Amino acid sequence: MKLHELRDNDGATKKRTRVGRGPGSGKGKTGGRGIKGQKSRSGVAIKGYEGGQMPLYQRLPKRGFNKPNRKKFAVINLGLIQKFVDAGTLDAKAIITEDLLVETGVVRRKLDGIRVLAKGEVSAKLNIEVTGASKSAVEAVEKAGGSLKVAAAAAAE
Repeated sequence: MKLHELRDNDGATKKRTRVGRGPGSGKGKTGGRGIKGQKSRSGVAIKGYEGGQMPLYQRLPKRGFNKPNRKKFAVINLGLIQKFVDAGTLDAKAIITEDLLVETGVVRRKLDGIRVLAKGEVSAKLNIEVTGASKSAVEAVEKAGGSLKVAAAAAAE
């Protein structure tokens, strides 16, 4: 068998009915829609209509809520900070602030603040000042001999 000999099995494909193509086609004039009435007109969507009964999409409960004034934090893992310290981009002796993290390219932008999470290992003694941090991140930094200060604004989170 060659590539040009490939074809569908008999009866596998069926030609589309072209509606409204003259009386000889059997689907001319009204195009299978009947005469008059709402369904014969264009631009009608009555699929969701259930004869006056409350439609299913209205009976089902709507779940979830998105707080319009929620805070969006830039998230950073401790392992990434350690990687930048090892590479020499961040100075472990200096206080690591949010502005410094943005400046060195560890985080792209601050958003409503930076939140530190505990993924990864920390070996350097770091002094970090950020908007938010997880408890495990604070413990990990303090275990390595450093300190992680969280700003008062995010503490009420």
